[in-house]
Amino acid sequence: MERQYSEQELLRRDSLQKLRDLGINPYPAEEYVVDATSQDIKDHFSDDEQQPRQVRIAGRLMSRRIMGKASFAELQDSEGRIQLYITRDDIAPEEDKTLYNVVFKKLLDIGDIIGVEGFVFRTKMGEISVHVQKLILLSKSLRPLPVVKVKDGETYDAFTDPEQRYRMRYVDLIVNPQNRDIFIKRTKMYSAFRDFFNSRGFLEVETPILQTIPGGASARPFITHHNALDIPLYLRIADELFLKRLIVGGYDAVYEFGKNFRNEGMDRTHNPEFTGMEVYVAYKDYNWMMEMTEQLLEYTALQVNGKTTVELDGKTIDLKAPYRRLTMTDAIKEYGDYDITGKTEEELRAKCKELGIEVDDSFGKGKLIDELFGEICEEHLIQPTFITDYPVEMSPLTKMHRTKPGLTERFELMINGSELANAYTELNDPIDQLERFEDQLRLSEKGDDEAMFIDQDFVRALEYGMPPTSGLGIGMDRLAMLLTEQDTIQEVLLFPTMKPISQPKGEVEEEEADSDSE
Repeated sequence: MERQYSEQELLRRDSLQKLRDLGINPYPAEEYVVDATSQDIKDHFSDDEQQPRQVRIAGRLMSRRIMGKASFAELQDSEGRIQLYITRDDIAPEEDKTLYNVVFKKLLDIGDIIGVEGFVFRTKMGEISVHVQKLILLSKSLRPLPVVKVKDGETYDAFTDPEQRYRMRYVDLIVNPQNRDIFIKRTKMYSAFRDFFNSRGFLEVETPILQTIPGGASARPFITHHNALDIPLYLRIADELFLKRLIVGGYDAVYEFGKNFRNEGMDRTHNPEFTGMEVYVAYKDYNWMMEMTEQLLEYTALQVNGKTTVELDGKTIDLKAPYRRLTMTDAIKEYGDYDITGKTEEELRAKCKELGIEVDDSFGKGKLIDELFGEICEEHLIQPTFITDYPVEMSPLTKMHRTKPGLTERFELMINGSELANAYTELNDPIDQLERFEDQLRLSEKGDDEAMFIDQDFVRALEYGMPPTSGLGIGMDRLAMLLTEQDTIQEVLLFPTMKPISQPKGEVEEEEADSDSE
């Protein structure tokens, strides 16, 4: 069915045709060389300059004030906004004044991308501006933008509906440019990680996303089919097993930023497609990894924000090392007055039901303990806390604890009630590993669709010998949430997963009937 255009869209398409009729290409192909940005102009302006600075900038036309032969406009580029001063005789010095009288005044619209050349000056009102001498249309905008108005410190007509913002992130980034800072900080976070690891001689690697066996975590995978090989393939749920194969192969320290996919629910801290960072270091254990994790996060916070504290949900969280260490058993005792030591599956299931936790018969001991921990402890773990020494049933890839029977050398880093990192002293006994996989298979047969597959090739790799190793996985999206002080994962994903809708709920232009008013 053909889309019905709004009145404003029809007007813009009419302007488009008129521009073409005037011989103006609304989408020129030539390179437009930019030699300045709005912020650069403001940062380097001096009232004492003998010769005004000539600049060439480009961006979106965001407002206009037409006053006869002269006009003020506002241009927005990647770094901010700057005022333009445009006169008829400057941009149209010949007798033909069409460029000003028709093109600029009547055929340009808010949101159009333009290029301007001119010199920098300060207006009588004290605003640093560009006196425009040349103007060119670089791209015609056919849909009106929502215009966010600010008057007396109050914001009106803000484009703030989260669903619309996530579905149309391109509009969000235009009209809410402060949100761009979130993703600039996210990039700084990745750079800090790379600097930290590379300076220590770690090697960044890439491993397969399409896998014949999804391994390295307990999660429900996405499945697809490879036509040429006629086999099922899975989108990876974790990088772990391939990275440990590289440790077997002789690398001492490897890391990867990996897109992972888990066919599970979505909420404030979960997206089906997410980024994990995993690092594996030979000849280390989880105690060493705890110290490295503290150092890594403190360093990253300083690189991204220049400080170790963040404000979230009205709480100040400090990422400065060291962090509290608390065993899982002690955490459940401390916050729930319940001791899981030696409890049978039936006893744990009964405790879950007592607390109103939904469980079913497919849940083994590990999953029951995990549910208890989530219900009893997580909301209390605000400041960075290492939860250590997990029961073996929860940790099929982890080495048994050296002194505590039935427990493993594993930690999770909890911050603001959510898991941020997971780490082990890695299991490198191939016989023990195979037995753990077989235990997972039995859970799968009971109906647990998150139980691990048996990866025989990984067991074979271990049979060749893997040195003592410690590994760490960090959820990069959750860390980005923390460092940018956001409370939902969708805010730190440029394009979060959304349910498609046949007819978008309230087009932008419908919400902003007068969005093109100037």
